[in-house]
Amino acid sequence: MEHRSALERPDQPTRMCFWRSEAINKFTQQNLPACKPVLTPTWVILTFLLIGTIFIPIGLICLHASRSVVEIVDRYDIDCVPEQFKSNKLGYIKDSSYPKNCSRTLKVNRYMKAPIYIYYQLDNYYQNHRRYVKSRSDQQLLHGLGSNKTSLCKPEQSNNGLPIVPCGLVAWSLFNDTYKFIRGKSELNVNRKNIAWKSDRDHKFGKHVYPFNFQNGTLIGGGKLNSSVPLSDQEDLIVWMRTAALPSFRKLYGRIEENLHANDVIVVNLMNNYNTYSFGGKKKLVLSTSSWLGGKNDFPGFAYIFVGCYCIVIAIVFMLLHVKNSRNTHVGYN
Repeated sequence: MEHRSALERPDQPTRMCFWRSEAINKFTQQNLPACKPVLTPTWVILTFLLIGTIFIPIGLICLHASRSVVEIVDRYDIDCVPEQFKSNKLGYIKDSSYPKNCSRTLKVNRYMKAPIYIYYQLDNYYQNHRRYVKSRSDQQLLHGLGSNKTSLCKPEQSNNGLPIVPCGLVAWSLFNDTYKFIRGKSELNVNRKNIAWKSDRDHKFGKHVYPFNFQNGTLIGGGKLNSSVPLSDQEDLIVWMRTAALPSFRKLYGRIEENLHANDVIVVNLMNNYNTYSFGGKKKLVLSTSSWLGGKNDFPGFAYIFVGCYCIVIAIVFMLLHVKNSRNTHVGYN
């Protein structure tokens, strides 16, 4: 009897194979334990109503935060060209014998709480062009002349047989307009430290890498760099080399750490150095405060409101269809 019962009992490998085949069968037949809610019309309608009632207030809050941001936007690339060069702006910007200084007057319409962020905005400037984006050497930015991976930097790879640091079109086209702000009789202090991402300063630009043979060719692209300052401290360059995804973009120039009051008049003394006339670009100076949501951006608020209203409309349509079908069902039974 004991021998027969031992034969009748399946051994361990057999039970494991049986359990595995049963589990695989449940998986292929979609019979595994899972939450299988029944989507009744009532649940669908309530879900859409709940999404709508949550999204609309969130959208209104985001829109209020965006509208609380105060911005002053001033386009200066046209007005800062002398009258005799209005028909030949490109000739003016290329001729170094003519002064590029310009004065602009900005009026503050609403109270602006510090810090006030200074941006320069460029329009119709395609930093996302494939050849432009690739024309750089991240290894060289980090290790300097010790890196030989500069083949993508052409045509700004070398000059007079010597390598260029930093190489490539992105660095070569560095923005070089400058701004000074005067309120009344005193100049506003502009803090230009910590305008770049800390991760970029610490991990992408070498602390012992210095500019070398930069902007020494016959064709000057943009700003020059101080050869005695390491790349990790040249924050203008770091900000510029984080290329923009869209043809209209803003980049941080600095911060004014004083409050500006309504009706204050700010005189901006700027240097109109950067060439945007050859490709029909625009240059703008932007002063902006910030909110908990960041800068001025109405899109998230409008998107939340649109989705919320859409969900409520869908819920109402489903409710009417459900009521109509319920009545037809009752009439059919009668």
